Amino acid sequence: MQIPLEIVFRNMQPSPALETRIHSLVARLEKFSPHIIHCHVVVEAPHRHQLQGRLFDVDLRITVPGDEIAIQRANPADHAHEDVYVALRDAFKAARRRLQDYERRRRQQVKFHAGTPQGHVSEIDRERQFGRIESDDGRLIYFHRNSVLGLRFDELAVGSAVRFVEESGDLGPQASTVQVA
Repeated sequence: MQIPLEIVFRNMQPSPALETRIHSLVARLEKFSPHIIHCHVVVEAPHRHQLQGRLFDVDLRITVPGDEIAIQRANPADHAHEDVYVALRDAFKAARRRLQDYERRRRQQVKFHAGTPQGHVSEIDRERQFGRIESDDGRLIYFHRNSVLGLRFDELAVGSAVRFVEESGDLGPQASTVQVA
């Protein structure tokens, strides 16, 4: 980390044991992302007047190049958060997942789903009830009249822009569904 770790305790006395635990949890985060610039941790014990049922809040602000990761546990409903160590564990688990996502985006390992192929109708044979689509990459794809969705086959014209789902047919590529774009 370029900037030292900041730890703040609200509505409670600072605890050397908690500080040690927070330092070890932050050290674990640095294993997942060596790009952490700064980390700010707030541990809060709300409702000071209660003796039981006090749910601890843990807020984390982690600064990384180009982004800030914020984990907020305001008024958690989980009664396990009556233990400050459990609240810390859950907040740092969430931070670890977010840091892993950040690192995947940084390394460009995020999966991208290909969009629906598009093209235009290049041929229509109304007597034999089929047509061909020229895809955007220049390939010809066969389609049958039963593949046309939302519009009647008879209303299609050469040059109509279409989206299609391609599959392998007996004589080459064919469109299982065709929609006017």
